[in-house]
Amino acid sequence: MTPEEQRCDAVIWSAGRLRLLDQRLLPAQECYLDYADAPAVAAAITDMVVRGAPAIGIAAAYGVVLSIARHEGSPGWRKNVEEDVECLRQSRPTAVNLMWALDHMQSLVAGETEGSRALALAEKGAIAIHEADRRNNERMGSLGVDAIRKLSGDGPHVMMTHCNAGALATGGYGTALGVIRSAWKAGILARVHMDETRPWLQGSRLTAWELLRESIPAVLNADGAAAHLIRQQGVSWVVVGADRVAANGDAANKIGTYGLAILARHHGARVMVVAPTSTIDMSLSSGAQIPIEERTGDELLRYGNQLLGIEGCPVANPVFDVTPAELIDLLVTEKGVVEQPDSQKMEQLMARDSGPLSGSGSNG
Repeated sequence: MTPEEQRCDAVIWSAGRLRLLDQRLLPAQECYLDYADAPAVAAAITDMVVRGAPAIGIAAAYGVVLSIARHEGSPGWRKNVEEDVECLRQSRPTAVNLMWALDHMQSLVAGETEGSRALALAEKGAIAIHEADRRNNERMGSLGVDAIRKLSGDGPHVMMTHCNAGALATGGYGTALGVIRSAWKAGILARVHMDETRPWLQGSRLTAWELLRESIPAVLNADGAAAHLIRQQGVSWVVVGADRVAANGDAANKIGTYGLAILARHHGARVMVVAPTSTIDMSLSSGAQIPIEERTGDELLRYGNQLLGIEGCPVANPVFDVTPAELIDLLVTEKGVVEQPDSQKMEQLMARDSGPLSGSGSNG
């Protein structure tokens, strides 16, 4: 990994210490915060120090390691660890990668009575989740490019993305931005338009920061300009991540994605959702069952200490929306690509075997 790539890591584990890039401060400051216990990691997830479904799952896995390290010398260490795991589970409700990672970590140490042995297994498991996520992202990038070429040729294509599903939201390289990075390397990308993504401005603060530092041609736009730009600029692909995908292919992603998919369908652009299989929740038959996180109205009324709206105004602030499967042309996972996903195709996808951590690998 180059020094530049290292600086883009959202999650760093070194010598038993967890460091998280504080994404609330980007792009003005690149500041890493250190964490020594699971409740602090849970607070970092809730407060959006770390965000993006895969990165949240990775951070939570390391949170389990920190919990075992903190409690393994005490007689009731397992009960204390279970309480910390529950704290991590409650940190954000929509991203299923969080639950997947915690379930996996618990299964690794379920039979261990010796704390030191459990700690060694947990650390090895969390590192494996982290490393597999980057590998999976690179594979999804390649599969996405192949699918674009198959359906619409070499372009070069004009694309649009929403929120940030890049290296900052994952273990590295990115899901949606992984496809965009791979398309640029393959010479089939003309430019990408980036929705600013209110209210946290992940597009203007994070996606622009990632793409411009790699000299990928990227243009920022207000969310409300998307329809005009799709029509006027000839956008052929809308490429986004996901925080949870239901068994029928419905996909929850950052608020505004549903509207963007409707705009794409009206104008003849294709919609690609890029997400690892850890994001797929086969226990939910449709997106109607996906819990949608609601956050404080201050996120719309204020930016930092600056008041943007009218104090006391009622606010609706859903963080995610659900794009119906019928509006999704391609679902790209590390296990393969699903065209026009539905329940049967999703079952077939999940039945494929691509390794024990194939689902370890976007937005929030």
